[in-house]
Amino acid sequence: MYCTSYESELIGKLILASEGESLVGCWFENDRFFGYGVDAPMERRDDLPVFEKTRDWLDRYFAGKAPSPQELPLAPRGSEFQRRVWSILTEIPYGQTITYGDIAKRIASETGGKMSAQAVGGAVGRNPICVIVPCHRVMGAKGNLTGFGGGVDTKVALLEHEQVDMTSFFRPKKGTALEGRPNAAASFASV
Repeated sequence: MYCTSYESELIGKLILASEGESLVGCWFENDRFFGYGVDAPMERRDDLPVFEKTRDWLDRYFAGKAPSPQELPLAPRGSEFQRRVWSILTEIPYGQTITYGDIAKRIASETGGKMSAQAVGGAVGRNPICVIVPCHRVMGAKGNLTGFGGGVDTKVALLEHEQVDMTSFFRPKKGTALEGRPNAAASFASV
């Protein structure tokens, strides 16, 4: 497993991970679930082609373009349900938002079963490829910005970067992911 870092003026450092061919991780440095899906030590390697493609994608994104997640070889590791939710996230258009409930309704419609917004929230929270698989575009009911793996301030910064109208959203006053987890990356990899 290999890793590198990417520096953004908007949100700080991102840590990228790959098994050599595909992108398996892109975490905020303070991500609550930093390293999710990676069960092996990571070795620093900056020159992988997948990292070059990802840096180019991120450069374009932070320059205000709307690159598609499908441009990159993504291979997030998680359960079948999580991967289904993460796939839906890649379909949320740049500058638009949906709710956890919307995703739950879609999955219930596709499977003919029941689905809870809380189950979707658990999968969204463990998304191992932040920014690219845009979990920041998912809101709680009635405009709640809800907790976010990199902290609510990071979520707001990304949404404002995409010029999302923030007037109907509100910040939660308490929760487990208002600020992320300080120094999460330091405990996993030295990048």
